[in-house]
Amino acid sequence: MSQDFQHLTEKIKQESAFVDKINSELDNVIVGQKTMIERLLIALLSNGHILLEGVPGLAKTLAVKSLAATIQADFSRLQFTPDLLPADLIGTMIYNQKKEEFAVRKGPVFANFILADEINRAPAKVQSALLEAMQERQVTIGENTFKLPEPFLVLATMNPVEQEGTYPLPEAQVDRFMLKVVIDYPTRDEEQAIIRQQIAPEKKQPKPVLAKEEIIKARNVVHEVYLDEKIEKYIVDLVFATRYPAEYRLQKLQPMITFGGSPRASIALALAAKSYAFLQHRAFVIPDDVRAIAHDVLRHRIGLSFEAEAENITSSQIIDEVINVVQVP
Repeated sequence: MSQDFQHLTEKIKQESAFVDKINSELDNVIVGQKTMIERLLIALLSNGHILLEGVPGLAKTLAVKSLAATIQADFSRLQFTPDLLPADLIGTMIYNQKKEEFAVRKGPVFANFILADEINRAPAKVQSALLEAMQERQVTIGENTFKLPEPFLVLATMNPVEQEGTYPLPEAQVDRFMLKVVIDYPTRDEEQAIIRQQIAPEKKQPKPVLAKEEIIKARNVVHEVYLDEKIEKYIVDLVFATRYPAEYRLQKLQPMITFGGSPRASIALALAAKSYAFLQHRAFVIPDDVRAIAHDVLRHRIGLSFEAEAENITSSQIIDEVINVVQVP
């Protein structure tokens, strides 16, 4: 058993070596935002998608574009607007007069990395078209169904400042995002470094460090990361505490929560913890891996009551309470 585990440890160290190369390349281009880059890699290795919340100008586009460049992947940026149609996203049938037949014109969703900028600006039809592509990994145009390329990662952004003219995502659709990451302003030193970088005569460009196929191979290795039964139970307890807080001595949270994390939350937490361990070049998951990623997995999966909103209680505060109370294995 110990020999097998030693072999797995060596394999994980070897297979995860590319992570340091990617981080090194991205450090040349992006100042700060370590958490966002780490979460992007977790979603990529877990075959999930990310919802990013943050004010404009925090390097969201630059991060996903640079990551795509390091693994030689196709990148598409979509600015969501109220007049956008599903066909603008997935493609449509175009009539060819010469051949007297309809031909398929694929939309920008046929790329490895999709940046859906301000997803809440587009109406429900467009949001549904994107979410279907995310879930099914395929698109139907006319009578034809097309598989989306692998790897396929959607990074959707929401601007928390402006709410006029927006179409908030329904909870059931938000649940399809593996992670919701809230990003903040850079520090004073980071902002100074950003200024220096942006006014420099030559801007650095990220270089490719591995092929797309290696990411798909790495995903299979991530599944081999050992997740102990005690850690599985810990994950289930965290999610159940958001559904039935009274059972975990959290009676005060009962009136604050309208619904807790779905089974998707448990799956996402287990997968994200494995990916997090892989990024640390570790062959097994520890409770700290689960705690590190819990906020991003759970914050968009907890429904807040009017009472919670009236008292300015956020889902992050609820997750803090849950993490502090649920027994660590």
